[in-house]
Amino acid sequence: MTENKRRFPAEWEKQQGVLLCFPHNGNDWPGKYEAIKWAFVEYIKKVATYETVFLVVADEKLKEKVTEMLEMAKVNLDTISFIIQKTNRSWMRDSGPIVIKNGENREALNFNFNGWAKYKNHQLDRNIPTTVANFLNIPLTQVRYKGKPVIVEGGAIDTNGRGTLLTSEECLMHPNIQVRNPGFTKADYEAVFKEYLGITNVIWLGNGVEGDDTHGHIDDLCRFINEDTIVTIIETDVNDANYAPLQDNLKRLQNAKLENGKAPIVVALPMPKRVDFEDLRLPASYANFLILNKCVLVPTFNDANDRVALNIIAACFPDREVIGISAIDLIWGLGTLHCLSQQIPE
Repeated sequence: MTENKRRFPAEWEKQQGVLLCFPHNGNDWPGKYEAIKWAFVEYIKKVATYETVFLVVADEKLKEKVTEMLEMAKVNLDTISFIIQKTNRSWMRDSGPIVIKNGENREALNFNFNGWAKYKNHQLDRNIPTTVANFLNIPLTQVRYKGKPVIVEGGAIDTNGRGTLLTSEECLMHPNIQVRNPGFTKADYEAVFKEYLGITNVIWLGNGVEGDDTHGHIDDLCRFINEDTIVTIIETDVNDANYAPLQDNLKRLQNAKLENGKAPIVVALPMPKRVDFEDLRLPASYANFLILNKCVLVPTFNDANDRVALNIIAACFPDREVIGISAIDLIWGLGTLHCLSQQIPE
């Protein structure tokens, strides 16, 4: 049997750049599309300060328009690489490829995005892995198990780059809501993670936050910040719907073991106060930060806890700048900085 040389690098490892997709329709942000475009330009500008932005745009016309906006915002266009591809949505964490190391080389994985097993219109998004892999000149592998395509979004998994992966039961194991892979057991998922990501140890959390359209993505709950430390969100208001599930997740992490048998260090991150829009509770979370080369971008919500969260995350990343980015408009699309991006390791 050939040795598996695949490894899923941690987000803090050296990156070639970050994949983003400029929103070309307002469907994900009803009534807020104009504000979103400029919020997005600001986001691109921050990423482009530190590394290349691989920016997916729907067509040449949008590319011209976006170029004008970036110039107005004084973005250095040398740091932007445009990729032309029509999409249904802009959530690159989920529809984009996951780029891993396979020995000395890189390999892009296509985890068969299907609209979070919720939305029918995802056919255009399914082209993203191929287009991006071709653009980067990286081989693309379709993820399969027992002869069938496996569906896992990038937002559902997080790694320390050493063989441990975080995920949630609500997202991957719920028997009848947004079922990605009917009949899959934990052992099936763990076999897939081992084969394609080189994962030897999986830490399963329970449920996600209220209002999460993805039904329990890990990148709104808890994240590795180094090989042995995990930040996890907690809710202090005992009457809040998020209090009990987040306490359960905290206990699970406190009882968990890393790939080396040691207990992880667990750091608590607060939640902002409820963010509501119309009749929806939005899944606002400080855990949706993006780690870049020399920087961490953190979503903020015009909340007193913004400062607390930024300070905690800054203490977690002493060698990186930590910058808050207002996500009060972005969150209306039910996701923020991490959901919109996908890092491309060097």
